[in-house]
Amino acid sequence: MSVIKPRTRGKHFVEHRTRLDRENHETLYAYAAFLDEDVDYVLNQLIESVLERDREFSTWRAEHQTAYAPERTVRSPRSKRRSGPTRPQAIARDSDRSPLTMRS
Repeated sequence: MSVIKPRTRGKHFVEHRTRLDRENHETLYAYAAFLDEDVDYVLNQLIESVLERDREFSTWRAEHQTAYAPERTVRSPRSKRRSGPTRPQAIARDSDRSPLTMRS
């Protein structure tokens, strides 16, 4: 019997990048293969199952319900084709011209 709960629907996922110890990385992928689940699901379930057993953390978290994860910055997708010039064009002003090229 596996430690991981059956998959549930309706969760909101965010991308998170991290580095793992080589052995943990291999074990994570092996366990995902054992369950026939994806690695993201296994990692989320491991975090939930371990942290819900920590009573001291659960008590602390109930008292500290503020968000601790950093806010994600959402970048707008860049268009490959832009309308208009690709570089900003310099605007020539009389004050930018050298005295030798100024007209009278």
